[in-house]
Amino acid sequence: MDETKPAVPGRLVVALDGPGSSGKSSVGAAAALEVGYRFCDTGLLYRAVTWLALARSVSASYPHAMRGLADEVELAPDAEGRLARVLVDGVDHTDDVHKPDVDAAVSAVSAIPELRLALLDRQRALAEPGGIVMAGRDIGTVVLPDADLKVFLEASAEERARRRAEERGVDPKSPAGAAILDALRRRDELDSTRAVAPLRAAPDARIISTDGNRFEDTVDAVVNAIRDVEARRASEPERSGASA
Repeated sequence: MDETKPAVPGRLVVALDGPGSSGKSSVGAAAALEVGYRFCDTGLLYRAVTWLALARSVSASYPHAMRGLADEVELAPDAEGRLARVLVDGVDHTDDVHKPDVDAAVSAVSAIPELRLALLDRQRALAEPGGIVMAGRDIGTVVLPDADLKVFLEASAEERARRRAEERGVDPKSPAGAAILDALRRRDELDSTRAVAPLRAAPDARIISTDGNRFEDTVDAVVNAIRDVEARRASEPERSGASA
């Protein structure tokens, strides 16, 4: 499968991390569109494998079988060129990978070392041409530790639960809304304490707090960070020439 395409030389590799429902996918996709970059939500790969494992009754206790499922998953571009669609055997399963049963199982699947290793080279190959915003939970720390720019989106569990509830048409104060909050807290605990690639901000990441932000505010913050690094990179040859 070919998930890559040529990118404009000299454009940045941007790692965008954060906990579940922190806005990585929507913010990253919007920021990438504004600066003319590609976008990849790596969480889709893990969600796709999780959905496929559930659909085929493959247990996470069989890591080699789980690793094999990764080869059947393909990310495809949407109408705006973002790698935001999930295909299996040519069939679009994007909606399936966002269902509650996948939400409940994806953290355990994501912690399988064999699966993470199988997807590591694939993610790095996507980023290699540059001109990409890659979102996930370990992009700046594990997948792309040498990224040109690392951004970590912070948001409280309550804020993230509210957003997810509203996306699903659920009253955040209802029992269903409370269940979403509980599930997010459990996911945070699993993601931050797992032995393999735990969720954490890279030491050199730019931390952007999104609590109380309008969506546009957070997108602007990421876009400004990208343009700031681009500008500094563009001026480096001039400074080198001036000092020579």
